[in-house]
Amino acid sequence: MNKKFIHKTEDPVELEHKITAMRAGGKILGGLMRDLKAYVQPGMTGKEIDAWVRSEIEKRGAKVAYDYLEENFPGAICISVNDELVHGAPTDEPLEGGDKVSFDLDILYDGYYTDSAFTMLVGGKGSPAVKQMIATTEKALWAGINVVKAGTKTGDIGYAVEKVLRQGKLGVIENYVGHGIGREMHSRPDIPNYGSKGHGWPLKAGDTICIEPMSCLGKPANYVDRESGWTVKMKDGSIGCHCEHTILVTEDGCDVLTEARQVLGGG
Repeated sequence: MNKKFIHKTEDPVELEHKITAMRAGGKILGGLMRDLKAYVQPGMTGKEIDAWVRSEIEKRGAKVAYDYLEENFPGAICISVNDELVHGAPTDEPLEGGDKVSFDLDILYDGYYTDSAFTMLVGGKGSPAVKQMIATTEKALWAGINVVKAGTKTGDIGYAVEKVLRQGKLGVIENYVGHGIGREMHSRPDIPNYGSKGHGWPLKAGDTICIEPMSCLGKPANYVDRESGWTVKMKDGSIGCHCEHTILVTEDGCDVLTEARQVLGGG
């Protein structure tokens, strides 16, 4: 096997601790994201939502992961509105009914990170094209999840995600990818939203990864807004979308740790 694909051997006790901690953290995060989706209403500002999220993380016994970044992110959660794709810094701008908003949240629990994201229309109403984009991107996320098991390669996941996005005639974001997760918020391997079957890093039981399709209604080119230093925006002003779950790889499938209720996937 090529050396770049050799896994570090994990201590069995530490692996058990990791899985226990990430299951618990994922349960907290899944419930929080479910409650956040119900909480958001027109007229709320990003900073108001951010304050609620921070309070809820601490109330539920976890830590605000973004507080532990080397870079100083100005918030507890990323909030990306309309032509903003990811990493949106919370602002004082009120959300309007029909706005697209993506929420991306990491939490830290018992020394381990979990990560999840969803996209919604504020007030539940809005452009049919945006609704379709959100539905298709969620479908792509689950297409990627459903091929995961021990021995799956990252290219298999990317292929499954890309196929759904392209069938939906969406722009496929290639310069932001999914990743490994655990003691670190981001670690190897990268999980691109495109790829070829049979290529890439092979997964093993006990690995924990994040699959996070990103799409857009226009061309996929994007840039980091200079004013915030964080917010990634679409160059053509089109609407961006982002969905994500933290996954535990098992011998014959996977556990989706950040679902509000854990479910079994697998190929």
